[in-house]
Amino acid sequence: MALFAVVPKVRVVAVVERDEALREAFVKDFGVTGYADLTMMLEQEKPAIAAIFLPHVECPAAAIECAKHGVHVMVEKPMAVSADAAQAMVTAARAAGVKLTTGYCWRMHPVAEEIRRLVADGVIGDVIGAEGRCAAGRLTRYLDGHAPWMLEKAKSGGGPLFNLGVHWIDLFRWILQDEVAEVSGRNVRVNRYYDIEDNSFAHLRFAQGTVAALDISYTVPDSFPHGRDLYISLRGTRGVLSWAPAYEGSKDVLQICSDDPVMGGSPVRSMEFNLEPAKGYSGYMGREYLRGFIDAILHNSEPPISGEDGVAALRVVEAVYQSAAEKRWVAVQPTPADVAGPNRLSSKRSSGPGGRAMKPRRKRRPAGKAG
Repeated sequence: MALFAVVPKVRVVAVVERDEALREAFVKDFGVTGYADLTMMLEQEKPAIAAIFLPHVECPAAAIECAKHGVHVMVEKPMAVSADAAQAMVTAARAAGVKLTTGYCWRMHPVAEEIRRLVADGVIGDVIGAEGRCAAGRLTRYLDGHAPWMLEKAKSGGGPLFNLGVHWIDLFRWILQDEVAEVSGRNVRVNRYYDIEDNSFAHLRFAQGTVAALDISYTVPDSFPHGRDLYISLRGTRGVLSWAPAYEGSKDVLQICSDDPVMGGSPVRSMEFNLEPAKGYSGYMGREYLRGFIDAILHNSEPPISGEDGVAALRVVEAVYQSAAEKRWVAVQPTPADVAGPNRLSSKRSSGPGGRAMKPRRKRRPAGKAG
């Protein structure tokens, strides 16, 4: 609720929750109208936007019902327990003429935006490899947070790759402006009590040749600072970018090492980002994500993160699970051209020597300060 409160163009008017105790507590705390039934709320309140935070298996039906009532939809990632179920939401939203988005808000982080610019400008050359680590807490945090369904595969879809790994899958797609072509993966289960794995490891080969390694986990020690171990890096033919995000923090540092002439005699640099403080989930980037979706509605433009982006991430996840089961590389099922929305990523790279992808360089500006 704090996130909605800091965006002047939106006001929360109602909540739908089947659990009476949770619903009444929410109504008391935030002064909104409570409903036990979604359809009744839609017909009574006629909201402009619905934000859906349900067990993943229940999100598609709720989103489709909202779309049928002409309501724009925000769905918590990963949207569904399968890519086909997420695609059904996209199809319903398109048929109803409403906007659909999902919460891959890491794209809105200023460091991520700078990484994307540096890659597109060719400052690190052709991107050969990438690494993404996203480890957050332990499985028990979902019991503490009254979300035990997260530990049930039928309701959540699976373990950390479904819930956390999709963030880095989406972020690499966006940074590289490329799609994942094939994957290799393994899932590791440490716990003995729940039917989801605790850890997932994967290699993603993108269409233009970049290979990204993912380490996604629910096994972070209690002593780890802030309970999250986050890391992003990209290595190219001319340089390296690395970033250890300060989740919901105010200060981030991007490390840049490049042999590109644009670095002007200072090949090793660091860029410091002091973010504006923002209350609510995901802080600054959560606020910008919400603002971007509202602006898309007001100006009838495409949301910064589309439903199609959510489908694409889930297709990669499904391929990783198939790879883990079959112990082989698996091709990622592409989104058919006839259902791909306007916000789908398209590669602008042309083939370079040895079959590697080469990107046309734009006019560039120097990056960061000497470190």
